[in-house]
Amino acid sequence: MIGSLRGVVLERLTSGQVLLEVSGVGYLVMVTPRTLAELEPTSHGFLYVHHHIREDAQTLFGFLTREERQTFDVLVATHGIGPALALAILGTYSPMALFDVVASSDLAALTLVPGVGKKTAERLLIELKNRLSIPVLDNGGMSSSGTANSVVGDVREALTGLGYGHDEIRDTLRELPSDTDASTMLRSALALLGARRA
Repeated sequence: MIGSLRGVVLERLTSGQVLLEVSGVGYLVMVTPRTLAELEPTSHGFLYVHHHIREDAQTLFGFLTREERQTFDVLVATHGIGPALALAILGTYSPMALFDVVASSDLAALTLVPGVGKKTAERLLIELKNRLSIPVLDNGGMSSSGTANSVVGDVREALTGLGYGHDEIRDTLRELPSDTDASTMLRSALALLGARRA
């Protein structure tokens, strides 16, 4: 089993693969668009690898961080998630962002993943809550209270509709107290976001 590869990037393919030469051998590795953008041809690259073996094929999936590979491993071990969907999920969300989506039961965010409809998203939220190690954040609005999660989800949806990016929304919501109503949290979030962009 191949667990990692270190070598020279020979090629980036439009199929979402990178050709990485290690000691004279070229390995084709499937990666997310974000990872593909990081691996410049002729540069040295290192990837954590998930070696996927089926009866009819062997495929390498590569990741820049150990957390990405670990999350991929959890995803492909989840009922209904194959390697292609797992890669699409990580191509849409970083591991931390995915934890955020699952912890706050953000159905709309999960349907942004290509190939995931509402019914699939509902099932994945249930499956992943039992499998992912959801981090507990002090000021992220992710308390065990369903009400807090609902408020955070409403505010996140409103900010997404206003055009803010997922990462900046997540970072902003972590700075706000969760024991408040949606309108107050939204005003505070907009104030913080406005100050950061000024």
